Amino acid sequence: MKRLYRSQYDRKIAGICGGLANYMNIDATLVRLLAVILFFVSGVFPFIIGYIIAVFIIPNEEDVRE
Repeated sequence: MKRLYRSQYDRKIAGICGGLANYMNIDATLVRLLAVILFFVSGVFPFIIGYIIAVFIIPNEEDVRE
């Protein structure tokens, strides 16, 4: 069963982009590039709020694998 989690190994800030890339089986650099584009297109504050919410909602990789 495939689950979404925050990556412990492919992380820059909190592992959200690395976990999404692993979940969708694509390169993490592409997900990070899309995140930067969304950051500027959506406005700074909505993206930051969504990212902070994702940090608290999406579990760590350690918690999922146990």
